[in-house]
Amino acid sequence: MAELIYSHEVQNMCVVAKGPNHGPAPIPEEGLWVKAKQISDISGLTHGIGWCAPQQGACKLTLNVKDGIIQEALVETIGCSGMTHSAAMAAEILQGKTLLEALNTDLVCDAINTAMRELFLQIVYGRTQSAFSEGGLTIGAGLEDLGKGSRSQVGTMYGTAAKGVRYLEMAEGYVTRMALDANDQVIGYEFVNLGKMTDFIKKGDDPTTAYNKSMGHYGRFSKEDGAVKFIDPRKE
Repeated sequence: MAELIYSHEVQNMCVVAKGPNHGPAPIPEEGLWVKAKQISDISGLTHGIGWCAPQQGACKLTLNVKDGIIQEALVETIGCSGMTHSAAMAAEILQGKTLLEALNTDLVCDAINTAMRELFLQIVYGRTQSAFSEGGLTIGAGLEDLGKGSRSQVGTMYGTAAKGVRYLEMAEGYVTRMALDANDQVIGYEFVNLGKMTDFIKKGDDPTTAYNKSMGHYGRFSKEDGAVKFIDPRKE
């Protein structure tokens, strides 16, 4: 530590004794109450959301921190094509760094940097998903958000006052058709799970077979259930 330099005014002050030693308030960390005094005192898994300056894209960042060091990072982005490449770099940069290093590292994209800032605040204040989980969450828990296909859950909807709503992508997958009732109101949709389809193809299925095996529907999606019209949301 560098030698402390005091101003002339401070040097001429008399000493007033400090009374109580009021330490930091304990925060919940992985089933324990911890009085954090340094970065190595911090552990937890949580998520943070960030956005870039023109707000054209967003990032969801998940970190699993053990003793101040990032052991696991999940970077999910949407809305900006360049941000996906930034996410690839950030996922390589983050793991193995301390929280403080990561906070002060250029993570390439404004949205990812902002997510890191928001997530840092949550973690150091004890607002984590694993705050009351004894021993915390295992390394790999971040992948559970993605499900079996290891794909981000994305919702993409579009609507106009003139033509109404279009469902384009749901958590289940890419929407292929929407079912409308006699009043032209949406009552269901058909989808193809692209993750499952890709897995079927990798296992040897031809694309058509894989496509058909990966399809499903939600809501009322038959004429017996009141569907009178089926539309392709991207073309009709």
